Amino acid sequence: MNGQEGQSAVEAPAGDLAGDTQMASFDLAGRRFVYAIGRIEPRFRSLAVEKEFAQVAGRADAAGLTDREALRSLLSEPSNRYLARQICWILTIQGMDSYLLVPRDPADLGLLIDSLRAHPQPANLDVVIGVRGPLAPPAACNGLIVPLVAFDQIYSFDRDYLMDAIPKPQEATTEEEKKRFSAISEELFDQIMQLTDNAGGADEHRALNYLAVRYPAIYSRTAEALAGNASLVAVETRPSRLSGPRVVVDVIFSYRNRKTDVVDMYFVRVDATEEFPFLVTKLSPYYER
Repeated sequence: MNGQEGQSAVEAPAGDLAGDTQMASFDLAGRRFVYAIGRIEPRFRSLAVEKEFAQVAGRADAAGLTDREALRSLLSEPSNRYLARQICWILTIQGMDSYLLVPRDPADLGLLIDSLRAHPQPANLDVVIGVRGPLAPPAACNGLIVPLVAFDQIYSFDRDYLMDAIPKPQEATTEEEKKRFSAISEELFDQIMQLTDNAGGADEHRALNYLAVRYPAIYSRTAEALAGNASLVAVETRPSRLSGPRVVVDVIFSYRNRKTDVVDMYFVRVDATEEFPFLVTKLSPYYER
């Protein structure tokens, strides 16, 4: 298969999305943003693309490499970038195909290639920030119909790295205490990820996902609650009373004391109006009104 012909064929869906300023304006006005946490998976969009890759791999020195290692190695070569443009980059969330990713800037194709792990592990995570578009046409990825997302940023890491990067409480001085804090943080992170239908498209889910990867105070508060014999019983999101022209979300964490059954609530306020959420109010006690 001629590489240039394949390149133009696959670039059509991505090019239409990135170049259609009318659709981009509609998305911006309607706040159709995505801040999702999942795993990016490369797939061949058609049998012809798979055969083209096999031919390229056959000419390369891939002896001893696994299929995943060979894929990463070949796509990293500048001469093989046309193959990277012909691959479907799918974001899966909780094991479900959720979005077909396309770069808003062609130079950001490298972010997709960098998300490939030579040895993928269950703890690998990718954060995708971008603008949601229409459903992908069936021809875009071998019949798969999921929403297109034109991304502006991708962060790739594994969960252990994220947990290690969270500042440990000052009172956690021993290795055992630090490990305990990491275990607590992992449980809270998993709870946020497993909230119903958290595909990172709704304002409240974008706010939650932003906090999960960018605001360590929620992990420290949960560790303090557990040290005081209280367990996390709920994570809720509510529109803030401060919402007006901007979309502000209150994220509320409820902790129930195991002895007294008293519930203490803390909240953090996040502005989710635009593509990149940001903190409005730090974690503080919350009182029902």
